[in-house]
Amino acid sequence: MTTILVTGANRGIGLEFARQYKAETAEVIACCRKPAEAAKLNALGVRVMELDLDDAGSLGRLAETLKGEPIDILINNAGIFGPETHEASASDYRAFLATFSTNSVAPLMASQALRANLKRGRDKKIVAITSKMGSISDSSGGSLAYRASKAALNMIMDGLAKDWAKDGIVVGILHPGWVKTDMGGPNALISVTESVHGMRRRIIELNSKNSGQFIDYKGRVIGW
Repeated sequence: MTTILVTGANRGIGLEFARQYKAETAEVIACCRKPAEAAKLNALGVRVMELDLDDAGSLGRLAETLKGEPIDILINNAGIFGPETHEASASDYRAFLATFSTNSVAPLMASQALRANLKRGRDKKIVAITSKMGSISDSSGGSLAYRASKAALNMIMDGLAKDWAKDGIVVGILHPGWVKTDMGGPNALISVTESVHGMRRRIIELNSKNSGQFIDYKGRVIGW
């Protein structure tokens, strides 16, 4: 049975990943900050575990609990949009740094903490849910903290794809599209079901030859 760990699984894209993989009888480890309050997630019958990615101690406790267990696919989904003010003219700098902590550094820390589990797994896949807004070659400006944090995430995951290839670990860097979630808003273009279905297809296709590519949920390559 395939074992998948999803961060930020209590709502939106993370919740839909948990739902779709559970429906295919995968073993899903669904992580969120407050498991007791994640009613929809608990209703799926998946293994719900506490994880605050901004707390190194929380990540350490998770890694210790899962020590020795194989993980086939790690989906680094948790993320935030960032401060209300993060434009060229003014920024909330503390919130700016917090955005980097959650969107860029935390996925790296999670990947490092669970590397041994991935090496024991069959698929050995790391997936980062990023955004086209992290593309430098296709940027319209604005939302500096979010854009910069996703660009940094892309670079980090590109580095892992290269540095951990020797371990057989492959890395997917996926743009989910503009999705109708709390973050994407009601005017977004696609449903969370469509987005996750597409990304799951890309995860199936992920291998050593396309590891580290920056692509969208339909498989289209995005410029760095």
